[in-house]
Amino acid sequence: MSNLKSDIKQLIIDALGLEDISVSDIGDEQTLFGEGLGLDSVDALELGLAIQKTYGIKIDADAKDTRNHFSNVASLAAFVTAKQAA
Repeated sequence: MSNLKSDIKQLIIDALGLEDISVSDIGDEQTLFGEGLGLDSVDALELGLAIQKTYGIKIDADAKDTRNHFSNVASLAAFVTAKQAA
């Protein structure tokens, strides 16, 4: 799971063009949107597409719990793991 978290952090940096941030700058439990990393709704769409393409999973943007899965790197890693296992 630790490798997956690092991979997701790198994906966030690459997909969103966050050139001034490194993997070590993003905490596993750090909030990705708003006060945390400062991502916005456009970033959420781009990140969702990158996750779907990279990990071959389907994300339902209308599902009630989707926002919770994208709250931080740890929850995103757990979501990807669960989707790949299903």
